[in-house]
Amino acid sequence: MNSTRTIDRREFLVASGVAIGAQCAGTNLLSATPTAAKSVAAIVTVYRQNSHADVLVGKILNGWRQDGGDGPALRLASLYVDQFPEDDLAASLATRHGFPIYQTIAEAVTMGTDRIAVDGVLSIGEHGDYPWNDKGQHLYPRRRFFEEIAATFARCGKVVPVFNDKHPGPEWADAKWMYDRAVELNIPWMAGSSLPVSFRDPDVTVPWGQAVQGCVGVGYSGLDIYGFHTLEFLQCLLERRANAEAGVRWVQSLATDSLPPLVDSGTIDRELLDAALASSGTDRASVVESPPQDGAIFLIQYEDGLLVPVLMLPGLARAISVAYKTADALVATRAEERAEPRYPHFAYLLKGIEQMIHTGSPAYPVERALLTAGVLDRLLSSRNDNGRRWETPELRRRYQAVDYGYAPHIDLQRQW
Repeated sequence: MNSTRTIDRREFLVASGVAIGAQCAGTNLLSATPTAAKSVAAIVTVYRQNSHADVLVGKILNGWRQDGGDGPALRLASLYVDQFPEDDLAASLATRHGFPIYQTIAEAVTMGTDRIAVDGVLSIGEHGDYPWNDKGQHLYPRRRFFEEIAATFARCGKVVPVFNDKHPGPEWADAKWMYDRAVELNIPWMAGSSLPVSFRDPDVTVPWGQAVQGCVGVGYSGLDIYGFHTLEFLQCLLERRANAEAGVRWVQSLATDSLPPLVDSGTIDRELLDAALASSGTDRASVVESPPQDGAIFLIQYEDGLLVPVLMLPGLARAISVAYKTADALVATRAEERAEPRYPHFAYLLKGIEQMIHTGSPAYPVERALLTAGVLDRLLSSRNDNGRRWETPELRRRYQAVDYGYAPHIDLQRQW
């Protein structure tokens, strides 16, 4: 986010000459692409270079690599942009590609008619100038976006698939409302980040249906913005364990300087900790001797008895990693966030979105993102409450995971 000054929405739309319409009345996963393109409306907070809008919608406009090559069988039919910073790309892209930008979400979904005029909706509430709450959550307007999309569906008597970028909410009350509204209207709905479908090093996952005896996670950067990434990557591995997923019993957020006693007591398995730290490129001595004060140790007690510590280590950890132990082995892997060509892990996220829009069914369950959002919200609540343990009966949620693929671990010089 390089610019802080924003331009008034109506001023921008009028100056750009974009459309203002009426509201509605009353493996290599990338290789297999459907032939007939489906139309989508994109509802975004901002559209600038390397924003989530750019690395998702940009692949619809310019191909998987955003170089004019092959891309998804999707067509951008309309766009709504909530904020227009000085480095906005939306106007120039609308001129180049010929899609309209609408003033309201309802207009984008209906394209100024009295019906749902697209086959799917991408709701991308990430980046932009929005407030923060006292728990450190960046209050992106994801519920407002979804609320207006759903209201338009209800008014028009038709639903189409919706993808919600990153975690719904971000506050639990909003995430739960969004989920309940999607169920009420029977909206095919996906949510989440690119990390579950990103590259891994090494290229491993929890064997399907195998018991997990222990697990430790490591994450970096801010507790809100990268806490979700870390917890969702953890969850996409653990949801594969025996007996599926039954949810979370309680959570607790502790200060990072509590690491030694947690290890000494056996709460954190020393072997798993060392494996996770090594996988994430983190120096163990630095964590013990100079733990980051803006970090945290998250404890997550799953309903099936598995207790998972997650170390959030801003400034020390270099990657998101998970180490887990089964009866057969101790394995550690990290999620890779490659910048070139054009953040390819977002291409694999978009592939799942494409699948949902073409089939009408989510590629993987939205409950994973919902559970992760709830866990993060309650962990930040615990941190804001002097590390008190938070019982989470609302997160005792069972769901059935699916064996969905992720980016193949291949050399950057080869085709992905």
